[in-house]
Amino acid sequence: MLSRLKEILSFAPKVINPASYRATMSSAGKQPEVATFASGCFWGVEHIFLKHFPPAQKKGILKTTVGYTGGNPLVKNPDYNSVCSGATDHAEAVKIEFDPGVVTYEQLVEFFYRTHDPTTENRQGRDSGTQYRSAIFTHSPEQRIAALKVTEAVQARHFTPKGKKVVTEITDAKEWWDAEDYHQLYLYKNPSGYQCPTHRLHW
Repeated sequence: MLSRLKEILSFAPKVINPASYRATMSSAGKQPEVATFASGCFWGVEHIFLKHFPPAQKKGILKTTVGYTGGNPLVKNPDYNSVCSGATDHAEAVKIEFDPGVVTYEQLVEFFYRTHDPTTENRQGRDSGTQYRSAIFTHSPEQRIAALKVTEAVQARHFTPKGKKVVTEITDAKEWWDAEDYHQLYLYKNPSGYQCPTHRLHW
């Protein structure tokens, strides 16, 4: 956490246009859906989703927002420092608005698993703490069923043969709080900024 705070204070961010990382629906007759994932430092989680599903290329992701969720319901408007202290139990997460006519929820869940280590509890790389846990926050019973199905398949195909177990939390979406503005699209504003080494394609 300390190294990340020093980095935030030491870099002059690049000026970007957030609209360049957003898109509009292209599927007639469909409504946008929301997927919410946590898998470590939210800078890298947001970055890798946008890298592989760039909105400008109409690959299904319409907009991303990083924020805090899944924590103590008595804590309102948590900030970065309090979340990183572990005192609020919130996870650093990414909320993804997507076009289900272009990319399915199941595809996003599988991609989520491809891009981090879901077998380490409360840790990704050097980042440790409950805020870095692996979690899927579902927005409907259908999403929960889909998340469980994909998790079972991923476990059998990629982790059981290695003797490892997926520890990802799958739970109903809870109250969401947007992170501070400087965290939004952080690695596009700071291209040489910190990125957890687990945020890559693992298969």
